[in-house]
Amino acid sequence: MGPIMDDGRPIFIQIAEKIEDDIIGEGMPEETQVPSTNQFASFYQINPATAAKGVNLLVDQGILYKKRGIGMFVASGAREKLVEKRKEQFYEQYVITMIHEAKKLGITTDQLTDMVRRGDGLK
Repeated sequence: MGPIMDDGRPIFIQIAEKIEDDIIGEGMPEETQVPSTNQFASFYQINPATAAKGVNLLVDQGILYKKRGIGMFVASGAREKLVEKRKEQFYEQYVITMIHEAKKLGITTDQLTDMVRRGDGLK
């Protein structure tokens, strides 16, 4: 985890994405306990209600679940669900945009494929 960047999006959304990133990167494995909303609030120096809003967003999506009296845990299957969601977002945000721009510039599908392959060696 690192500091929250104020990129104009609501802080609770950024908190939810940080947790998602940790789940995808396997820093928070499935069926393990996640920090409490007070711990998130303290770490990121934000209001506990804001942290709770981010956590509850993931509860609503079935990514986290609550064990009464114990805390929040990463749901079984959460990583796969998040990876699929992010793949769809990647397609919509990057691939579609890239294809539209390529068409504007007269870049063929073969040329675009060659460009992607050329970029595949980048680190």
